[in-house]
Amino acid sequence: MAGKKWLAGVTALIAGLFLTIAANAAETDPENTLYLELKDGRVVIEMLPKYAPNHVARIKELVRQGFYDGIVFHRVIDGFMAQTGDPTGTGMGGSGKKLKAEFNNLPHARGTLSMARSNQPDSADSQFFIVFQAAPFLNGKYTVWGRVISGMEHVDAIKKGHPQSGKVDNPDKIISMKVAADVK
Repeated sequence: MAGKKWLAGVTALIAGLFLTIAANAAETDPENTLYLELKDGRVVIEMLPKYAPNHVARIKELVRQGFYDGIVFHRVIDGFMAQTGDPTGTGMGGSGKKLKAEFNNLPHARGTLSMARSNQPDSADSQFFIVFQAAPFLNGKYTVWGRVISGMEHVDAIKKGHPQSGKVDNPDKIISMKVAADVK
């Protein structure tokens, strides 16, 4: 048990250092920074094209089309993650373009953005999730493409769903999502 607590502490420390570094990097690169507007406020996201170039390019393309504006968080499990990006709100839809997996060695630390997918590795489309806390069992199995660098308290405030399925009645939605370089 002590070993698990130690490992959790080290993981949290590494995640905190990564987020601090990410915050500094995002300030200088508005082309790889997203503003996610939620009901409770703005979430600033650093995109990670070095680790997932095709996913970041596709996310930016969809964001610039206004694809995510108004889409609900259809699956939200307290203590785990909030999932969005399905225009049907059912968890079964997407943008219609599947992406080849870009699994990387970035950990699923608190605030990580990662692509949702089916059992097929190359099935990610437009759906993504944000983890509420470290989820190391996801590491290397999903494409990490971004990190929340500020506003995680607004992600924490997203309406939670059923404890097992995550299905949300009257779910919260994305008000808007913009690439920082496009915001005047």
